[in-house]
Amino acid sequence: MDIEYKWTTRTLLDQLVTKLSGEKVMIYGPVTKDELTEFAEVASFSDINTEVVNTNQSAKSVVFPKYESLFQIIREKGSISLIQNELEKLPEIVTIGTRPCDARGLQVLNTIFDGEIKDQIYLGRLSKLTTISIACTNHDNYCFCTSLQSGPGSVDGSDILLTPDEEDGFFVEVITEKGKKIVESLPDCFEEAKDFDKESHLAKVPVVFDSSKFLGKLGDRFEDAVWVEQSLRCIGCGTCAYVCPTCGCFDIQDVSTPGMTQRKRSWDSCGFDLFTLHASGHNPRNIQSKRWRQRIFHKFQYMPESDNVAGCVGCGRCSRTCSVDMNLKTHLTKLADEF
Repeated sequence: MDIEYKWTTRTLLDQLVTKLSGEKVMIYGPVTKDELTEFAEVASFSDINTEVVNTNQSAKSVVFPKYESLFQIIREKGSISLIQNELEKLPEIVTIGTRPCDARGLQVLNTIFDGEIKDQIYLGRLSKLTTISIACTNHDNYCFCTSLQSGPGSVDGSDILLTPDEEDGFFVEVITEKGKKIVESLPDCFEEAKDFDKESHLAKVPVVFDSSKFLGKLGDRFEDAVWVEQSLRCIGCGTCAYVCPTCGCFDIQDVSTPGMTQRKRSWDSCGFDLFTLHASGHNPRNIQSKRWRQRIFHKFQYMPESDNVAGCVGCGRCSRTCSVDMNLKTHLTKLADEF
């Protein structure tokens, strides 16, 4: 659909959150507590931290939870029954305050869960999700979205994008049918669009490397010494994968209690040495440099080859949270300079 333009204010957005909550819609936004900013359920727009550069973890857990039950097997009186998730009963969810990099991250996750094999639980949650993002008016030295064909005002993946002005107003871009449904159902929360120079209000995130130099072109460097060099500090903690908006690796375990077995899915990481450990005891990625290479190749070689998309949106979370101060932006800049 063509993008429609509106205007709103913090007061009107407070009304929007109140009205949506009254319709039993779950509202999530960036909330700061104990110096951490995470997506949490909110009761009003004023609960949302709209100034933070980005949340510590991404919004992906809304559709891809850290830990979830896929189905249950009930054993009683000599019978066995299978109980699957009732996808039609999943709640409607609206995220407000998602940054454009996280919204684009959902598009990348879709290539994993909505590919040849359809993950019905993920897609069920996605169908109930409306994403209202807020464009970035500031950034930090870890941000590099503009180096990956995106930017602080990108509409990719958002249903509605809000760009704040200097006071309490927001320029509104209504991008999808889901976004249009929100605006049409709550017309009192929006006003007619005003003249607004969106670009002048956006953060100026510098382009630090040319990603076209290496996206999908790393094949000849599989045995390059750079992977050992870059991985020397890596301790394999998996933090980078857990905060990443595009990492979709998971593990599956069957958890049994008397009378019931649940199949559980939880986040995993290719940075863990157990990730590729075979039942035979053989591990094809038995040292950290091989696991680091796999992370880079998956995001910047395999996904561009198979899905025509980079597995990274330049949010910088992996570098902000790395306990040994590895910086992905620095590594990618070096790769680009060497091509």
